Amino acid sequence: MANQKLVNKLGRNFTFLCASLLIVTTISIIFFITSKGLSTFIKDGVSITNFLFTTVWRPDAPKSEGGPLIGALPFIAGSVAVSLLALILSTPFSLGVAIFMSEISPGWGRKALQPVIELFVGIPSVVYGWIGLSVLVPFIRNHVGGLGFSLLAGSIVLAIMIFPTIASVSTDSLQAMSNDIREASLALGATRWQTIKMVLLPAALPGILTGVVLGLARAFGEALAVQMVIGNAIRMPDSLLKPMHTMTSIITMEMSNTVMGTVWNNALWSIALLLMFISFMFIMLIRAIESRRAIK
Repeated sequence: MANQKLVNKLGRNFTFLCASLLIVTTISIIFFITSKGLSTFIKDGVSITNFLFTTVWRPDAPKSEGGPLIGALPFIAGSVAVSLLALILSTPFSLGVAIFMSEISPGWGRKALQPVIELFVGIPSVVYGWIGLSVLVPFIRNHVGGLGFSLLAGSIVLAIMIFPTIASVSTDSLQAMSNDIREASLALGATRWQTIKMVLLPAALPGILTGVVLGLARAFGEALAVQMVIGNAIRMPDSLLKPMHTMTSIITMEMSNTVMGTVWNNALWSIALLLMFISFMFIMLIRAIESRRAIK
């Protein structure tokens, strides 16, 4: 009995230590990124409005030329454009796979496709980027137009990367629906496709939306694969076939070339702070969707 109490106490203390360590680490990361990111506006005197809504990126510009010029709008717009286009490309295909696995062939279909989806999840980002660089970029250059390095290339690579997330969550949401719903719809004379379209998809919509938001969050935060195919040009995303930058790609491209504490370095930390804020927004949106599903 004494040994059992000791084991329980040690287990409780260990789990408390793990939880405390997680909380302290999270708070430390948030504090560090926030302090670095706000230095651009507090220490360097850059206007938040100019940071968010101007397009000139010259953090090293001298004051005689109006510097430092820190306009992050091209990167913000680039991240939004490539992520939304990837979502548009990936969601219909992911939803189709989910419907096939859960409703058309729920037996062998899931057994055959689930390992494939898991394989997509396990492939490193650099492999996606390398395949895109070796195959997709030359294909776009030779058969579609432009340089190949483009918004289109980045969106296609991201669409493939977020496919397993959306497909897996959508499949689980559809399979979580009670068989009574299916049987009631069929008993009323609805066909299988009518049941899927008019009954199951609306009922599973909160779960499907959760998968879509998770995929969007993955696309927004991806850096390496996008950087390898998107072209990394500082410009607004006004064409599918022209190169551009995202918030993650500009950080990975320029952070190693800056000195800690300089205006340029602080500006990159400000972009990282904005990315962290957007990530929090995605988390809040997912929680809101989950709460709505729980209420229903």
